[in-house]
Amino acid sequence: MTLSLVIWGVVIYVALSLFVAYLSRVETSSSMTDYFLGGRKMGGVVSALSYSATTYSAFMMVGLAGLTYRGGVGALGFEIIYFAGVSLVAIFGPRFWSVGRKYGFVSPYEMLGARYANRWVAVAAGLVSLVFLIPYSAVQLAGVGYLLSGMTGGEIPFGIGILVATLLAIVFSYVAGIRSVMWTDSLQAVVMIIAAVLVTVLVVSKLGGFSGMFASLSETRPEMLSVPGPGFFSFTTFLGLSLPWVFFSISNPQVSQRLFMPSSLGAMRRMLLIFLCFGLVYTLVSVLWGFAAVVAFPDLERPDLATSALLSSDMVPPVLGVIVMVGILAAAVSTIDSILLTLSSIFARDVFGNLGGTQNDLRQLGISKLVIPVISLLALAFAWMEFSMIAILAVGASVGLVLTVPATVGAFFWRRGTGAGALASIVGSVIVVVTMYLTGNSLFGLSAGIVGLPVATLLFIGVSLATKADTAHADEFMQVASAVISKRSS
Repeated sequence: MTLSLVIWGVVIYVALSLFVAYLSRVETSSSMTDYFLGGRKMGGVVSALSYSATTYSAFMMVGLAGLTYRGGVGALGFEIIYFAGVSLVAIFGPRFWSVGRKYGFVSPYEMLGARYANRWVAVAAGLVSLVFLIPYSAVQLAGVGYLLSGMTGGEIPFGIGILVATLLAIVFSYVAGIRSVMWTDSLQAVVMIIAAVLVTVLVVSKLGGFSGMFASLSETRPEMLSVPGPGFFSFTTFLGLSLPWVFFSISNPQVSQRLFMPSSLGAMRRMLLIFLCFGLVYTLVSVLWGFAAVVAFPDLERPDLATSALLSSDMVPPVLGVIVMVGILAAAVSTIDSILLTLSSIFARDVFGNLGGTQNDLRQLGISKLVIPVISLLALAFAWMEFSMIAILAVGASVGLVLTVPATVGAFFWRRGTGAGALASIVGSVIVVVTMYLTGNSLFGLSAGIVGLPVATLLFIGVSLATKADTAHADEFMQVASAVISKRSS
């Protein structure tokens, strides 16, 4: 594949995406709600495609394919665990949507602070997301770097790839806030899924069809089709990777913030159904790419090069390979700009606003826009370190974010939960997890991915029971959250 073809593909993608982003500026985003939530007016189809492009990013097409290349069929089980966890949206989505409209929440941590009547809960959760989502943003940047470098034989260096992705994410974030992100996401998602399926069909057919490819695997690498496979997926490794991923839809704020955006519950239901269909196809495609790379390129230097090796090979027509490459690039940029918008809103609303900063909505919007490039540069610096296996790094980021789950669940389902319990749960478990990462990531033979959530849960329950709960306030919040559920079922 020629360098000029790759460059032209990126140029066309940028031009088309900027045009779509410009068209999304139907009105001036003059408030936090408009800029970060699209005025709570997003339709179901656009929400679903954007949710898909944001979630199934470089982690999937580069990371999951690489994880399959490294660990075999266990990667499919790992991703299916995440896929099952998306069902949590059916439980929590309507509740987020209801309280968001009632109280005007912009971020999920603003919601937690209000539920527990404790601003420090919002501050602590906000700081945790700022720390752990930087590595997750770096995952997306690294995916672009590996992709462009691998497809051009190194003519586009890794550093140039991550720099391009960073600049694009900043531009799309500034054009029209979440509206531009969601409309460009929708375009990207459609192109991505169609091109990815076509590549899968072509590659598998060149390897003898499904029967031929898996027969080759059975003969040359039979361990790839069993668990624990080639030794990567021990039970504790699988559990440590999967447990934080189950709660991705409510623990990662760039995803849970989108539960405030649909125009109606009907739009939310359409969003969830379309997303599940999209996700199932994408999961199977990514895993098949990993297996195909094992057969076609058994000696890759890095597992994360599996996707670029396939796309730049003779098995894929160059133009189609570039289209898929652009789709993956677009998905990665989609995730990054979504994270930039979410983290900037969290900083302005939950951290700066609660630590003595302004409570004025317009001024908070200005602060949010100022920190977008700062967050981008931090993610860029992190990506430049080139950590191994981006799928593992992505899960490591989710380990920190999942520590807010007990407080989130308690907000809607446990009236005895207290602000002190929520704060102790978040801060205490973060200390445990960070200490584990700094000292070898092992406690009694278990990783932070296994230990973190139980510790957070025990702290939340224990401290809540030891402190006085404002049950009247909790009942009011929970009644608002469940009213829409009761109305829908009656």
